Amino acid sequence: MTPQAFALQVIDLVFTFLYLAIMARIILSWFRFDPYHPVSVFLYRMTEPILGFFRGIIPPVGMIDFSPIVAIVVLGIVQQILYLLIQSL
Repeated sequence: MTPQAFALQVIDLVFTFLYLAIMARIILSWFRFDPYHPVSVFLYRMTEPILGFFRGIIPPVGMIDFSPIVAIVVLGIVQQILYLLIQSL
């Protein structure tokens, strides 16, 4: 395995984990779930730095928080940029 292929796999793994964590947090927000449950705490700690940043730029509108949507779009763009940078090496 070349170093480029390894780097691409690591990037893919990290971004896939972030996508899944954000989606899990979205789904958990639809239900009453113990906020002190270890799964909730873990998801909050993993996603809040990203979602909090975007929530500061785009505040919630009523009961709807658009920060997860914006975060997923921006993460996708960053992932593609990293792919292109690594492939150009």
